[in-house]
Amino acid sequence: MASDPTPQGAHRAIEAVWRIEAARLIAGLARYVRDVGLAEELAQDALVAALEQWPETGVPRNPGAWLMTVAKRRAIDLIRRNERLERHLIELGHRLDTEEDLPEVDEIEDDLLRLVFTACHPALSMEARVALALRVLGGLTTDEIARAFLVTEPTVAQRIVRAKRTLADKKIPFEVPQASELSARLASVLEVIYLVFNEGYSATAGDDWMRPALCEDALRLGRVLAGLMPKEPEVHGLVALMEIQASRSAARLGPSGEPILLLEQNRALWDQLLIRRGLAALGQAEQLGDAPGPYTLQAAIAACHARAVAPEDTDWERIANLYEALAKLSRSPIVELNRAVALAMAYGPAVGLQLLDQIVDEPSLKDYHLLPSVRGDLLLKLGRREEARAEFERAAAMTRNTRERKLLEERAAACRNRPQPTH
Repeated sequence: MASDPTPQGAHRAIEAVWRIEAARLIAGLARYVRDVGLAEELAQDALVAALEQWPETGVPRNPGAWLMTVAKRRAIDLIRRNERLERHLIELGHRLDTEEDLPEVDEIEDDLLRLVFTACHPALSMEARVALALRVLGGLTTDEIARAFLVTEPTVAQRIVRAKRTLADKKIPFEVPQASELSARLASVLEVIYLVFNEGYSATAGDDWMRPALCEDALRLGRVLAGLMPKEPEVHGLVALMEIQASRSAARLGPSGEPILLLEQNRALWDQLLIRRGLAALGQAEQLGDAPGPYTLQAAIAACHARAVAPEDTDWERIANLYEALAKLSRSPIVELNRAVALAMAYGPAVGLQLLDQIVDEPSLKDYHLLPSVRGDLLLKLGRREEARAEFERAAAMTRNTRERKLLEERAAACRNRPQPTH
């Protein structure tokens, strides 16, 4: 690693190393001490040591090995001070003392995989899983997680502390689940990663339409998981979906940070490298799976947009069929809402509105701003502008995202000013 000899350079190097090595370091330590919370504390101790020493001594040739060695030594010291763990001293201390170097690559991957499944254990609430995953796998600070999800730092800290305590109290094993449990546990892991990505892709609240750092963290976790579980089609499906959606990032915001909707985006700004990666991952998912799962189906929908050179080239009939297949798997009102949009684009707004009106009273959509937003769009296309205006205003009042609210208010105002279409 090329090094900047100044203290500032050392601090930048430490930050970069931590982002790369933190998850591996915590995973390797957790294998020894069998406690994710303790492993993170030991890793943080090693980070503090690096902050104290590297500005004076320079960045070591193998910074990951240096951090692991320091953390292991701290573990030995801790065990020696802790009478509770005295019975483990000889066995564990010997293992730590005699393994000064980083584990082999296969061992690192095994440790990371165990950490992923431990951090996303179903014994934890979804909020706790997300917070813990971002902390130990994404390398985010408590403050960064709090800002990302617009909650207070103490709230996030409590979630992380409770999650670690739950894992310790319930003696959750640091392991990949058995085959009989793998499907359900993997679904939880994928859900956490995609939830993180979605919050970055379309922020639910706040002043920003997107939070790119969250998308990057989720993508990194997904790519790691795909490397660790190469035979799981839905892992590749999720990676494909995130890669393709992330490819549009540069086109989703205007000069002032205002949102630009999919069909109005400049497709020349779409990242072709991410699209190619996404299509390749989709190909792997389709090749591995007998029948596509929900993430693979969503990736296939995203691929329809990615392959269309212009909006009018989009294969909306295929998208509508893919949403129908997705609806059979998930039975979700959100999927039906998206299917209504696809049907409207394929067969006309009246067809889409007909489906939309069937779910308009769905309780789970009562506070979902995209329902009146989509309904307003279809009503506007049918020339029913006063009804459309009311829907856009209702959607604007429901959203907690400042950018999105402004967009919806502008659409409502345009309905008021738009001339009545002639028939």
